[in-house]
Amino acid sequence: MTNAVQTIPAEQGAPAAIPVASSPPANAVGAPDGWQELRGDPDIQFEEITLVPPDPPEPGWLAEMLGAVLDFLASMLAPVGQALGLSWPVLQWVLLALLAAFVLYLLARTFGPLAQRAKAARRARSEPEWAPDREESLALLEDADRLADEGRFDEATHLLLIRSVGQIARARPDWVEPSSTARELAALPALSEKARGAFATIAERVERSLFALTALDRTDWEAARNAYADFALSRIEGGKA
Repeated sequence: MTNAVQTIPAEQGAPAAIPVASSPPANAVGAPDGWQELRGDPDIQFEEITLVPPDPPEPGWLAEMLGAVLDFLASMLAPVGQALGLSWPVLQWVLLALLAAFVLYLLARTFGPLAQRAKAARRARSEPEWAPDREESLALLEDADRLADEGRFDEATHLLLIRSVGQIARARPDWVEPSSTARELAALPALSEKARGAFATIAERVERSLFALTALDRTDWEAARNAYADFALSRIEGGKA
């Protein structure tokens, strides 16, 4: 089939006619050989397959129980979460303060007085046992007895406390601090149980004399003296209570 050329009558002074080519027929290209046989093969699937999802399994008793628990927790914690969200500008500073306090506690526990006492206790356990000097203890008892013979029982008992603390401080400076009280010294774990009991007896009577303003009598003095004698004969066992 030949292409036809259409002409438009030209007016005077108009441009020449433009030739227009006709389109080829739609069935100019045929199907390839064997296409119909391929489409007719029953072993080959050409139609679209629609996959139907399986029905979800029924939940068991465990899943139902877990679901109920989670729903309950969600209903209970939802107000908490909302409150935390609203108070977060303040809560973040509270958390930072708690973190700083925890860090300070760790530093104090590692390098503070508690750590020093723990180190002293470990060092005391590794050192040989110590007992007060016998001659020094006898000299102290003589001085205290002299005061007691004059009826100065408060001074005699106080002298026993001061000198016994001095004996501990000279023997173990790391056990006695300037701020240590009589009760703290009486509870030193490095002292033996017998020595702690004797020291507590002396300290109790001195506290009663100084703070309760109660004058000590001979019975108090004898109890303190016997306690000091037991203390002087006891061994500071480096933590063996």
